[in-house]
Amino acid sequence: MHPIPWRAYALLAASTSLVGSYVGLSKLLVAAFPVFLLAGLRFGFAAVLMLPWLKKPTHEAPLDARSRGLLFLESFLGNFLFSICMLFGLRQSSAVVAGVILAGIPAAVALLSWAFLRERLGGRVLAGIACAVGGIALVASGKQGGAETTPLGALLLLAAVFCEGCYVVIGKRLTADLGPKRISALINLWGLVLVSPLAIWQALSFDFAAPRVLDWALLGYYAATASVITVWLWMAGLRGLPAAQAGVFMVFLPISTALVGLLLGELLSGIQALAYGLALLGVLLATWPARASAR
Repeated sequence: MHPIPWRAYALLAASTSLVGSYVGLSKLLVAAFPVFLLAGLRFGFAAVLMLPWLKKPTHEAPLDARSRGLLFLESFLGNFLFSICMLFGLRQSSAVVAGVILAGIPAAVALLSWAFLRERLGGRVLAGIACAVGGIALVASGKQGGAETTPLGALLLLAAVFCEGCYVVIGKRLTADLGPKRISALINLWGLVLVSPLAIWQALSFDFAAPRVLDWALLGYYAATASVITVWLWMAGLRGLPAAQAGVFMVFLPISTALVGLLLGELLSGIQALAYGLALLGVLLATWPARASAR
């Protein structure tokens, strides 16, 4: 009988819980900063914090062309596109609704594993995907419980779900060759390069005296958690588990996102509660480890 990897479990649970918290708080940040400028400030602050992590450890091999390509894709999909889709989606959604849609991330991981890793999808996984899609459909449009979500907002959040699914699949491959800290620093640097032209464009017309002290403090928390702490925790935990098994810990992301939304005064309607139940049931069906086969 294999020992339970409690350390990996704790790292993944902490990472996704922090992600959910800053997704919820991003509702406040997008009201104070333009989206591209917000992303640029996040990557810039994090790049300063992670400067010591860029140095190659002596035990790591030099980066080859495949690793460089994977690092770019990891940052482009998991950092750049995920952040842009999520932030623009949150401008047309609520944190509670975003939590329901983000509950589809484990199902997206399962689909991407089937498409790119040729992993077989069992009946439970397909049922889980159906539940996640059903939950998303319930909150994809209209005004429910005082929280309005536009179809475009729902589509952007759904795109963020698949970007995060790619992030999990590619990240598992990267952890075989690179350490968690260096992966975090390199993909953040790529994110800064990708978003800088758009961030500078918005910065030229932005009044930097307008945000409050609280807004700047939340921005510091967002940069430290989104680019530094959560990525390092996730990559460290992912090294000890298969990607599919790690996907179950994404359940903490929508839970913490919705809790932050409720703390910010959002209401949870009956339809949203049902959608949450369906989405979380889909998470469990799609990612819960199967019973070991008898010898």
